[in-house]
Amino acid sequence: MSDKEPTDPKDGKTDPAAKNAKKKGGKAKLFVIIGVLVVLLGGGGAAAYFTMRKPAPAADAAAEHEKVEKPGTGIISFEPFVVNLADPGGQRFLRISVRLIVADEEEAKHVDESKAQLMRLRAGILELLTTQTSDHIITAEGKAALKKEIAERVAKILEPIEVSDVLFSDFVVQY
Repeated sequence: MSDKEPTDPKDGKTDPAAKNAKKKGGKAKLFVIIGVLVVLLGGGGAAAYFTMRKPAPAADAAAEHEKVEKPGTGIISFEPFVVNLADPGGQRFLRISVRLIVADEEEAKHVDESKAQLMRLRAGILELLTTQTSDHIITAEGKAALKKEIAERVAKILEPIEVSDVLFSDFVVQY
């Protein structure tokens, strides 16, 4: 008789019912462990399926439809401008990053590649910025007016190219 087998306290013999109960408990644990593993593997497989699958063709068609409806837009970017403002009685500075939105991406690419045209645009914007005062450009109306003035000045320089918007990605007035 070994120490592991359950014994009956009355006669000291091995109890078969206790032995069977122990075997059933071990099998139940095994089934629970296998069940948990199946659920985990199934969940992992489902997660992998949903994260790695391609988007539905309807979404591709909708994205392609948007591209066809909207005309191509190009962006002309400039290095940040740092200018002295025209404030009387004090030196104030403006740091601003300007981007121009034009109707056609090819036109934007052509302007970006032409250093002479970029320098003309930059000089025109720079001249306009140095005439501004801090009191005027810190208001929302002042910024909107500045955008409009930049668009008009740039349109004269670019002549056949239409500028649809002027964006400021950085706008800091130092007092």
